[in-house]
This record gives sequence, C-alpha cells and structure tokens, in this order.
Amino acid sequence: MDAQLLLALERIVGPDGIVRDEGELLTYETDGLVKLRSKPGVAVLPTSADQVQRVVRLCHEHGVPFVARGQGTGLSGGALPHPDGVLIVMTRMNRILDVDIPNRRITVEPGVMNLDVSKAVAAAGYYYAPDPSSQVICSIGGNLAENSGGAHCLKYGFTVHHVLGADVVLPDGELVHLGGPALDAPGLDLLGVLVGSEGTLAVATRVTLNLLRKPAAVKTLLAAFDSTEGAGNAVSGIIGAGIIPAAVEMMDRVTIEAAEAAVHPDFPKTEAILIVELDGAEADVAALFSRVEEVCTEAGAVEIQVARTDEQRARFWQGRKAAFAAMGRVSPSYYVQDGVIPRTRLPEVLGRIRGLSERSGLKIGNVFHAGDGNLHPLVCYDERIEGQADLAQEVASEILTYCLDAGGSITGEHGVGADKAEHLPKMFSESDLDTMQLVRCAFDPGYICNPGKVFPTPRLCGEVPGPYRRHPAEVAGLAERL
Repeated sequence: MDAQLLLALERIVGPDGIVRDEGELLTYETDGLVKLRSKPGVAVLPTSADQVQRVVRLCHEHGVPFVARGQGTGLSGGALPHPDGVLIVMTRMNRILDVDIPNRRITVEPGVMNLDVSKAVAAAGYYYAPDPSSQVICSIGGNLAENSGGAHCLKYGFTVHHVLGADVVLPDGELVHLGGPALDAPGLDLLGVLVGSEGTLAVATRVTLNLLRKPAAVKTLLAAFDSTEGAGNAVSGIIGAGIIPAAVEMMDRVTIEAAEAAVHPDFPKTEAILIVELDGAEADVAALFSRVEEVCTEAGAVEIQVARTDEQRARFWQGRKAAFAAMGRVSPSYYVQDGVIPRTRLPEVLGRIRGLSERSGLKIGNVFHAGDGNLHPLVCYDERIEGQADLAQEVASEILTYCLDAGGSITGEHGVGADKAEHLPKMFSESDLDTMQLVRCAFDPGYICNPGKVFPTPRLCGEVPGPYRRHPAEVAGLAERL
C-alpha cells in the first residue's frame, strides 16, 4: 500500500491505531466463516466518529476500497477485508453514550456488545430484544449491518425493528443522521435501507436503539422427540393454533450431543429437541402454555421439561446458544449455512439434508429458529483432508437449493456477504439485481465501500448490464435526489 497513504492514516488514528505488520494483519483475515480468507492492506482502529469520517474521506480521495468490521463474528464473509484496501475496525468505539429510560431508548457506539445493552438497562426493568446467539461477543454495528435477529426474532423481529436512528459516514466521507427519536420516522426510510445492507452503503458511528419493558411472565419448556419430523410437526401445530411464542428453537442429535459435551445443559438423549418460550401477561402465558404442551404431546414428544426456575431456563438457553461453538467438539472445522423455508416444509427439507449427509459422507448438524423456518445446518469437515473443505462448501451450497425449492430464501439472518453472492441470481432476475445495484450506486458510485459483497461480480456502478445501464455521472445524480 502507498507509503504516503499509510502516513496519512497514522496521522488520523495515531501510531497505536494502525496495524500494518503482515503477521498482525492475519488477525483480521477472516470472520466467523473461516473458509473465506483475505488479508487487508492495512487496518485502522478509530476511537471517534471524526476519525472514521477522516479515514473514509481519505479513502474516497484516493479511490481506495474500505471495509468496516466489528468483532468479526459474521458468518457470511460480510466483513472480509479487501487485499488492497483499508479495514476500519470499530472495536474501540464501545461507549454507551446515553440511556433514556423515560423514552425507552439507548444510544451507543457501534463497538458496544449486544448483551451489554441489556445489562445497562436491566436494573430499570428493560432490555434490548434482538439476541443473536453470539450476543456475548457480537457488536451493535455488525448487528446493524447484518440486520441480526436471534432466538426471539419470531415475536420481536430483527434489528431493523429496534433501531430508531443512526449517525453514519457515507462513502464520500460525509457524516449524516438517519431516522429520528421514534420508530417509523416520516419521509424516505433510508434507515431501513441501511440496516441489513451488509456494510455496503455506509459506516455507522452512533446508533439509537429501542428498549422493551421486561415481560410480566416468562415460561419455557423443552420437548424431546424421537425424530426431527415430529419436532417439525410440533412447530407447525403451535403456530397453526394461533400461538406466537417469543421463541421456538430446534436442535438435532448432532448439535444436542455437542452442546452437552461443551456446557452440560442436561439435555435428553434424543433425536431432536424443541425449546419453546412464551412471554407476556401472566394469565395469557398460563393459558397458551398449556396448549403448547398439548400440541407437543400430540406431535409425539417423548419427554417435556418445564423450566421451574430462572436457573433452569438459563440452562436451556445456554445449551442452545452454545451450539455453534460446541460443534468444535464434534469436528475440527464446520461450515455454517443459513437459509429459510416455510415451517410446513421442515420435515421434507430436513429429510433431504439427511440424505445429502449420507451421500457426501459429511456429518451435518442442524440447529435453527424453527418458528420462522430459519435453518442453520452445520456441515462438518476436516481441512487437513484434501478436498474436504471444498466439498463442505458444495454441500452447504446444495442446501440452499433445497431452501429455494421449498419456496424459501438463501439467507435468514447471516447475510449474503462474500459467501452467497453467486446464489443471488437464483432468487432474483437480472432486472431485480440491476435495480438493487442502483440503490448501492446512489450511495457509493465509486464502489469503494465493502466492494465485492452481496451482488455477484462484476457489477460496478456505471457498468450495470441490462436495461438499467447508467453513466457514472447519472448514478451520482441519484444520490443527490436521495
């Protein structure tokens, strides 16, 4: 990388805020999807919005690509660095800036951990709803980029439903504020465009989040089944009965055994378990919970455990949320996939995945948000065995075709990133992709903000194929109209 550019970056972030040593840069070469690797040209660790703005402006002036990164817990290669670019690591921007309980909101920097938001307001009886399994270590900036959900997204929605406003640095270095003091601000929903854009439109420097009051009652059960089909039928039965639980999670035998070995949640030795949680008013929860137990029994549950204490409930969730990391006890490496299917197709798709496992010779564990059909197959492999890593990637890709065949989607919450860009044309037409690309070009006509992600390449601003071809100057004009 150009020496003058490196000196300019160092002047912005200071000597302790820049990483250029080849060995140290290896720290940032991958995110949670370790199959994909790319070492950045340089990494900077800003401590303020002003520093972020100056770094981005410098990149814009020199035409240098940049990628924003939080804790690197993403699972689609969304924060994969550009080899000739600047990696902007947001971990030092980790302050809680304001807590406004009367208006049920909190303002944080992007490096604040997800779980720390709830901890900051717990004493006042509030919490932050989106709860990805990595919430202990993932940060709000990354949650914003990926529109993260979590176990309780079935009832409470994703990050986009809980972000009130954000200060963001656009790819030309301009700092703007999107959103307002309340949900659904009037005017164009540019905040909604930003959330879930996977870091391709801007870099968030300040985020205001909506807080929820802790529910009056919470009841949780664990139901064991002797088949994943039975557990899937129970999920359909619960939703079909008009019940919207706070969460419905499923794990199969592979992931049950892994979690048991890792955190000892005392799960039953069975083919599948459901964790179902209801919350709300005392009377409502009591009445609906009885019906959930009945549905699970009717679907063939061989055992039902009801959490009688907060400790037992926490034990259930500890086992579920440890599932991804616990797979390291089952396999040296694993490839996490993420797709969505209609709930009623769960038995069919799980059967296809089981057949794929047998044909490929690779063990596949399944853990997912069963309530909204968001699958997370974990394809196990050993990268020391020649060809297995590539085979795992092929298997993971084939699972996406099963999701599409069932009328679903190639991603539920992990994003498209670098991993699934090639699959996007399987869901969208060329016209669809061209139109979406126009939005990106309106924000980033120079194509320097997290390039190579989400859309299949080559797809550059001003070189968009098809009827929506635009000259770069015309694309820049779109940004002005926004």
